[in-house]
Amino acid sequence: MGKLFIVGTPIGNLGDFSPRGVETLQNADYIAAEDTRVTLGLLTHFGIKKPMLSCYKPKEQEKSERIIALLEEGNSVALVSDAGMPCVSDPGAVLVKKCRARGIPVEVIPGCNAAIAAVAASGLEVGQFTFEGFLPVPQKERIERLEIVKNLPHALVLYEAPHKIKQTLADLCSVLGGERETALCRELTKIHEEVIRGSLGELSHYYDEITPRGEYVIVVSGAVSPREEFTIEQAVQLARQLAEGGEKLSDACREAAKATGIPKREIYTRIVE
Repeated sequence: MGKLFIVGTPIGNLGDFSPRGVETLQNADYIAAEDTRVTLGLLTHFGIKKPMLSCYKPKEQEKSERIIALLEEGNSVALVSDAGMPCVSDPGAVLVKKCRARGIPVEVIPGCNAAIAAVAASGLEVGQFTFEGFLPVPQKERIERLEIVKNLPHALVLYEAPHKIKQTLADLCSVLGGERETALCRELTKIHEEVIRGSLGELSHYYDEITPRGEYVIVVSGAVSPREEFTIEQAVQLARQLAEGGEKLSDACREAAKATGIPKREIYTRIVE
């Protein structure tokens, strides 16, 4: 029984390929690639010569069976995509599922990922995010998908191609609203890397006069719940309740101020009067 290696490859700069990733490709019996022409460039750069198999989305079921046969014969196979991690918005999930079902060992060789790189470069405070990958192509399905995620409180991360970026930004602005902080991360790790920041409303018009080029990752800040409006009377009542519960009056006023947005001094003054 052989082993399948899932190998993360550079998303642009070949210097980002890990020594372990290079070693895995050097030692594999076969390399399964999303596009053998793209992967050939990577292998040539690192002086690697191995038999290659294609494993791309439209033929993933069929191609996976051929790879499974090689693995069951005892061969090792390294799976790569054109860039980044296989199985993440790229082919591979079908093959991994088949391997798991048949007891074939699977090992992951971590590597570059455009979504994580974009989150780090965005400048947005992102403690959590939802990775949406590529939105559906049909307009109706795209809007339906955005309606589902528009009220999530954490950031959204999407991939987009240059010829679709204008329409995607317009759809995002229409459904999510133009106030959301957004970062357009273009050609990450490549010579023309660029991160453009602004509101969705601003960025939806960014390419009105500029031709989009390169691959994009879009990071959009999460929805902000409207802050409840509190009156001074409600803030005073809360502070009194806290004080009656044993807190010092100054501490009670401070907690009430945090909860209501009413300045502590105003709450304290109203109580002592």
